[in-house]
Amino acid sequence: MDLPTIFIAYFSVIIYYTIFRFSYLILVYLVISLLALIWHNGIGACLKLSLILFVFASICMVIKQQETNDFARETKVTEITPILDTIQVNGDQVSFRGKSGKQIYQVYYKVPTEQEQQYFMTLSQSVVLSVSSQLELANQKRNFNGFDYQTYLKTQNIYRVLTIDQILDIKTKKSWSLPLLRRKAILFCEQNFPQPMSAYMTGLLFGHLGKDFDEMGSIYTSLGIMHLFALTGMQVSFFVDFLRKGLFRLGFRRDVVDLFQIPFSIFYAGMTGCSVSVIRSLIQKVLANFGSKHLDNFSLTLFLLFLIMPKFLLTTGGTLSLLFAFVISTFGDRFEKLPKYRKLLAESLTLSLSVLPLLILYFHNFQPFSILFTFVFSFLFDVLFLPGLSLIFLLAMATGFSLTQVNMIFQWLEGLIKLVDSWHHYPLILGKPTAFVFLAMLVVTGFLIDQWFKLKVRYSLLLILLSLFFVTKNPPLPSITMVDIGQGDSIFLQDRLNRRNILIDTGGRVQFGATKKLQERTTSAMADKTLIPYLKSIGVSEIDTLVVTHTDEDHMGDLLAVANQIKIKRILTSEGSLKHAKFVNLLKKTHAKILVAHVGQRLKIFDRYLEVLYPLASGDGKNNDSIVLHGKLYGKNFLFTGDLEEPGERELLAHYPILAVDVLKAGHHGSKTSSSEPFVKAINPSIALISCGLDNRYGHPSTETLTTFRRYGIQIFRTDESGAIKFEKNSKSWHISTVK
Repeated sequence: MDLPTIFIAYFSVIIYYTIFRFSYLILVYLVISLLALIWHNGIGACLKLSLILFVFASICMVIKQQETNDFARETKVTEITPILDTIQVNGDQVSFRGKSGKQIYQVYYKVPTEQEQQYFMTLSQSVVLSVSSQLELANQKRNFNGFDYQTYLKTQNIYRVLTIDQILDIKTKKSWSLPLLRRKAILFCEQNFPQPMSAYMTGLLFGHLGKDFDEMGSIYTSLGIMHLFALTGMQVSFFVDFLRKGLFRLGFRRDVVDLFQIPFSIFYAGMTGCSVSVIRSLIQKVLANFGSKHLDNFSLTLFLLFLIMPKFLLTTGGTLSLLFAFVISTFGDRFEKLPKYRKLLAESLTLSLSVLPLLILYFHNFQPFSILFTFVFSFLFDVLFLPGLSLIFLLAMATGFSLTQVNMIFQWLEGLIKLVDSWHHYPLILGKPTAFVFLAMLVVTGFLIDQWFKLKVRYSLLLILLSLFFVTKNPPLPSITMVDIGQGDSIFLQDRLNRRNILIDTGGRVQFGATKKLQERTTSAMADKTLIPYLKSIGVSEIDTLVVTHTDEDHMGDLLAVANQIKIKRILTSEGSLKHAKFVNLLKKTHAKILVAHVGQRLKIFDRYLEVLYPLASGDGKNNDSIVLHGKLYGKNFLFTGDLEEPGERELLAHYPILAVDVLKAGHHGSKTSSSEPFVKAINPSIALISCGLDNRYGHPSTETLTTFRRYGIQIFRTDESGAIKFEKNSKSWHISTVK
């Protein structure tokens, strides 16, 4: 019996993940799928499939081994050729991907002068840089469910980060390439059109969004419509259909047009940065011309993509794009029969629900209104902006005349987007499913798509799917996590049984000295990459109480960033902190209820509460005015001290001479000014937690503090060495785990 190509594609994907993302769960799923195939199609079909999969698996193993060899290879780089369309300039920070020999590197360079800054901002010719540089491995994951930069770069065939200390020489190289042409087009847009019009032009036509679009990008993301800027079928269909109609009108035969579409597809892919979604859509368009339809088209596209970019399934964009393509291929005939706008709405609804398991795996949240927003704004982007901006760009290229007056439309659009965001800002946060739950979601979703028109089956499967989302949203184990937010503090206590949570500090970026114009960068909050993703990954959509221990930036600097993405009910702070006008203004912007801490105040959590022990009187909002919290939680005594230093420790001991402590959050990041020996000896903890940044400029934790802890036999956990540190309460006791 001949196997449908979709069967081969299905098993190939499982084999792919078994090799590149091995887990016993995937292996078991592969075995179960093969047994189901034998039961349904017989042993003969399984033997044929096994031969095909053996060849596919062998190719995957060769690629995997090559990756291992490239990752282990130690090299020295003295010359680097920038890939021009990857250049990003942000203040004095220049970043790009560059080639040296056969290897690609992620490159960073801090420019010393405005002249060099301007040079890289306008660079539009191929050059070879002679450099003095350092090579290092990219950062690995430092938080539970966090982003692993090293793993991400591997999917791009990048195995080292190159930091340029000095550029010794620049040689111009005469060459032509699609990245060079794309770079020239992007620069042309940025230099001839005002913001925000230029951002929409480069985004929709060439797949490039600069740092200036970060703020609006976060708003589009919160509304669930950032994918409108991901170059996919919309743009591909527009340009390919425009090309084909033009050639037909010129009298070319269909077979000639079909063949001409192939080089055009290569050109367009290069001009849009060779994104997976564009290449996938272009391949599907070409295959359709040669009679390949629906699931056969999808399957062939999968294998061609694997040949062109073998690691595409390891990327978020690649996985989402492939799932989108699968759903459209499955429902293709049903969509085609609908009127245009009903078709668009049906596609939006089906795609949104079908990819929901994958969306919460990667992003942990879902904007329910995104289906409606996608329907409305797709019309603007597809029918108006894409053809309009294409025409304006071509007109400017041909005549030099730029219709900059159109910019007011995009200013109006952004005003509308911000208004809509103010109504529906917070998405539904669902958390990150475990591997088993995610696999169950995919299986149930697959059956749901297949059995959609059987009402009883549909509602049963929907109920199972909702139950899986509930389990993901509500992890069963109570936990206390010291989040690795770099140099700063942030501790989260999650009590799912009583549906309460407490966040102690948010972390933040400390600024040093005056900033020169050259050094002015568009920066995101540290919490955007550390604390907030972690909170979303464990299903936190609202913080009951946020304790701001004091007003240092590394403890509260990211307060607004957190409030912008996760609702905060109450903020507890010290009376002394309210003497700082800047901090008070910050509190007002959160729209949370503000409470002033006082000694004896209790915050209900887990089986008991956290009690405020300090400050004893109104202070200055600085280190020795830190809020100190103590609680016996499920049998273990925790003491959280903020940045309390030795004077505050003496005062605390004088007021509480007998203070039972099992776990101490060391004050001031393990500085020598905190955790004094008399204090440590008096409270006698068994565990010390130190929150400090990797290779921080302060030298935290200090040798003196570490020596004191070791002298008293205290077990030390540090975020700079271990990443995030988590206490999870199982049936018997607290279990400690770390990321590293």
